[in-house]
Amino acid sequence: MKQAIIRKIPLLIATGIALSLVPVISSYTAKPQLEVIKTLKELRVATRLSPTTYYVEEGQPGGFEYELAQAYADYIGVHLKLIPLASIEEITEALRLNNAHIAAAGLSQTSDRAQRFDFGPHYLDSQMLLIYRSGDGMPPPQSMQQLEAPIQVVANSNHAHYLQQLDLQLPDQAPVWEAAEPGIDTLDLLRAVDQDLIRYTLADAEAFEASRAFFPRLQAAFGVAEPQPVAWMLKQGSDTSLQQSLVAFFNLDSTQALLQELKQRHFETDKRLNLVDNLTFRHHLKTRLPRLRTWFEEAASEQQLSWELLAAIGYQESHWNPKAVSPTGVRGVMMLTQTTAREMGINKRTDPRQSIFGGAKYFKSLSQNIPERIAEPDQTWFTLAAYNVGRGHLEDARILTQAAGDDPDLWDAVAKHLPKLAQARWYNNLKHGFARGHEPVQYVHNIQRYLTMLKLESRFEAIQEEIQAKIDENELMGPPAPSLLSQPPDTL
Repeated sequence: MKQAIIRKIPLLIATGIALSLVPVISSYTAKPQLEVIKTLKELRVATRLSPTTYYVEEGQPGGFEYELAQAYADYIGVHLKLIPLASIEEITEALRLNNAHIAAAGLSQTSDRAQRFDFGPHYLDSQMLLIYRSGDGMPPPQSMQQLEAPIQVVANSNHAHYLQQLDLQLPDQAPVWEAAEPGIDTLDLLRAVDQDLIRYTLADAEAFEASRAFFPRLQAAFGVAEPQPVAWMLKQGSDTSLQQSLVAFFNLDSTQALLQELKQRHFETDKRLNLVDNLTFRHHLKTRLPRLRTWFEEAASEQQLSWELLAAIGYQESHWNPKAVSPTGVRGVMMLTQTTAREMGINKRTDPRQSIFGGAKYFKSLSQNIPERIAEPDQTWFTLAAYNVGRGHLEDARILTQAAGDDPDLWDAVAKHLPKLAQARWYNNLKHGFARGHEPVQYVHNIQRYLTMLKLESRFEAIQEEIQAKIDENELMGPPAPSLLSQPPDTL
């Protein structure tokens, strides 16, 4: 509409009526962007499909950027509409065309982007890392000058921008590098390094930490450049209403507390499982789980449990081996005792389907004896501990926890006191006596890690399926969504 008016101005001047139009054009004042968003009752946020930003798990959205964006949408009282896009180019284009109000995709505030876009307050300081695959007998590189092959990076990323600047500033010291094909993201490149398809890539520390459990061969050689601020990106303009609202939101104590929780939950990983264990898990993920997965899913559905949780228990118990037998006589995928199997209606413990269904039923029965006031995920961790050490010993540990002034309804608190069950000065005064109390602590910890890796694999599958579906529908390659600029001026 605006372009059509401008093209007609010379003709109107020739007819002598241009002056009558000037007041109309100059009197038009656009509404502040924040007011527009509240009028539309919708915040449009461009993001990426990845385990560190946005994903769909069991039909529910999740991810660091999703949860943070949802909190901001709630803060301004509007509906959140996420727009998942395949590349950084598409995200910046969505902002440029006004198809999104904010880009929340773990984007670094580089000098190049700062010239073209505005940013909200930064909420992360991201360290760029050089990633390589260990175990090939070669020492890790100590500097860019020691690299024996090109670095592959995501196209149009902060990594590519850094290497471009290095080419200009230090051409004699800059490493050889190349941008990956459009649509290839950090996870794809990490997987390529892990599979020895490429030698090196750059990854932000958060993305690497969130993914390294699934790529145990990968190591960070060294930090590259100074940490960069990560922030939400906005279209550049004179209207700062949205930017000022973001400043107010990020300054809230509740937002800062949420950020700490999200960082811990999405980015921090525990490295107690060693390389061999991780590699064995990945091997069994491909060779053993496919034959059992349907039964895990069916049993989980029957007992209203997570199939990944059941599978994680099964892996901890037997490494998904239907013929597993322990020195104490427990057998099968879920390693049931003869007594437990009989109580659960199982007549052949080495039958994988019977074992899985029996284990699911037993886990559910244990969970029903955990006090209802205990919230998730502690409810699940207590049930796992009872599955391993028995309900009576778990209650003894909770009594010790309360006596020490700690909260007996929190797993982390009880885990500190469970090892006391193996010490005479403690178990002599307990109802159920001696138990190897350190074992349920490690048992729960291992299952938490296997559960994380199983869910990560499920996210990868969901992301790939969603991207493939969009490709099949020709959405990723199709024309951009209708621009907000196409709406009448009074709704912008």
